[in-house]
Amino acid sequence: MADKGGVAILGIYNADLAFRAARLPVVGETIAGSGFAVNSGGKGSNQAVAAARAGAAVTFISRIGTDAFGDTAMATWEAEGIVPRVIRSPDDPTGAAFIFVSETTGDNAIIVFSGAAARLSAADVDAAAPAIEAARVFVTQLEQPLDAAIRGLQIARAAGVTTIFNPAPALPFDDELYALCDYIVPNETEAAALTGVSLETEDGAREAGDVLLARGAGAALITLGERGALLHSADRSVLIPAFKAGPVVETTGAGDAFVGGFAAALAGGADPAEAARFGSAVAGLSVTRAGAAPSMPRRAEVEALLAAT
Repeated sequence: MADKGGVAILGIYNADLAFRAARLPVVGETIAGSGFAVNSGGKGSNQAVAAARAGAAVTFISRIGTDAFGDTAMATWEAEGIVPRVIRSPDDPTGAAFIFVSETTGDNAIIVFSGAAARLSAADVDAAAPAIEAARVFVTQLEQPLDAAIRGLQIARAAGVTTIFNPAPALPFDDELYALCDYIVPNETEAAALTGVSLETEDGAREAGDVLLARGAGAALITLGERGALLHSADRSVLIPAFKAGPVVETTGAGDAFVGGFAAALAGGADPAEAARFGSAVAGLSVTRAGAAPSMPRRAEVEALLAAT
């Protein structure tokens, strides 16, 4: 493990096209909007940006198109110092998301198309195995095909790399996957869907954690929004408080900020509880600004918040 370093992340990139308006149009109607922005998105890519800004050396494994959005993805990763291990497909577009944001409530409605990333395969992950094996921490989620995620976790586990699995979106998967997870990191909605347990109380969160451990996960790290995050393993159960870094502007990407920050801290040698606290601080800062990837804080900001708390 001494020669390993940094974080390898398998996931998808989406171009987020956000439109702000009073309401969604009905079919056949055109309405005027009050705002528009294009940002980088996709859980895996967001987590990669969060980890890189938190100070980790990051490799990102994915598949994108040979289009303008793909060019934007490459430029985003270059700007953040992220090493891309990506396949550029001439036959599929880069993933994109239409995001409607209500100008009055801030509520949103989203349509996501994964594009080229929907074709990520176990063979693609095998081709990127050296990047996974060289990392100290490996992260994946469920936005790309399940077989690709499983293969990434298998490669990491065989190489002695710490594995983090973010089961988002909450899709069904075989219980055999749990045994590949050093840390499974769901939010409270995902944890409830996976376990059938209500997480309205701290005891409920611990009960859900017990279910995840019984299925084979090494530890459960359940994010609970404003209540913080529960780090639950066989030998300890610790509630990590949420950080309030200022007025909440937008919560999009907060979970990705937490996972990326947690992974970066683990890769840097932090104790799991310390790493979870670092991830919580990253998430607390991210919600004070708009966007997903653009909202991720720099390491100096995180350290300042931790020192002041």
